[in-house]
Amino acid sequence: MINTIASEPRPSRRAGGAATLIASALSNQLGAASGSLAFPVMGPVGVVAVRQLVAAAVLLPIVRPRLRELSWQQWWPVLLLAMSFGTMNLGLYASIQRIGLGLAVTLEFLGPLAVALISSRRKSSVLCAVAAAAGVVAITQPEASMDFAGIGLGLMAACSWAAYILLNRTVGQRIQGIQGTAAATGVSATLFLPVAVVIFLSRPVDGFAVLCAVGAGLLASVLPYVADLLALRRVPANLFGVLMSINPVFAAIIGAVALHEDLNAAQWAGIGLIVAANAGVLLLRGKEPDSDKREGA
Repeated sequence: MINTIASEPRPSRRAGGAATLIASALSNQLGAASGSLAFPVMGPVGVVAVRQLVAAAVLLPIVRPRLRELSWQQWWPVLLLAMSFGTMNLGLYASIQRIGLGLAVTLEFLGPLAVALISSRRKSSVLCAVAAAAGVVAITQPEASMDFAGIGLGLMAACSWAAYILLNRTVGQRIQGIQGTAAATGVSATLFLPVAVVIFLSRPVDGFAVLCAVGAGLLASVLPYVADLLALRRVPANLFGVLMSINPVFAAIIGAVALHEDLNAAQWAGIGLIVAANAGVLLLRGKEPDSDKREGA
């Protein structure tokens, strides 16, 4: 496949992709904060359902993917990506309910960490990934749990996040523009539509809760889905995996600013460690002249 952005300078591709991912992470955490306000009314499952419906309602009319022209080689990663959309969020939210935010988020980060470690070709990149993981643990400060169902749900979210990274990259390589992402949101919304109908018919839902869930759909689904797809055309999977560690940083900062949650010394140290790990992996990536040639082939 011809790389449509091969003519761009490699450093600018990498920097642009990293900036896109950071913006995606910020949007994702703002959306998660918005969606959490609707949990008491419609529950995590209802929020996830609304998120997927909003994503499809926004992307399908704008992108208008040519579904009939897609081959099976293009369709199968789209279908799997659609499944990863829902299982990633459902697994995390259900895990948080059982074992708490800290442990659930830590377990979920094992997904992108695994992608970063498996796809790394240099020991220095592995060290950056491990440092980012240590930073996530310092920020989230997970507590031990014997709730194996909750742990299993967290690991399901981790596997789904890893699959999301790899499938998004594959979709971006095989389908032009953001048609693949739009198609995946349409499939995911179709699967969640009965869930949304049952929830809205079985319990009273007020306008504020719906507005918060819609906000989550825009900030935590529409924007990140598109941003991640575009970024994965510019950065390798291992770099993406490390950069995803910035999510707990934004979550901690948003919690401190919006919810007045104080950060302790260990959490500030974790934020510094993640920032250093992200900067390190970007700088080290710039010293690999042959890697960009392999990716642009």
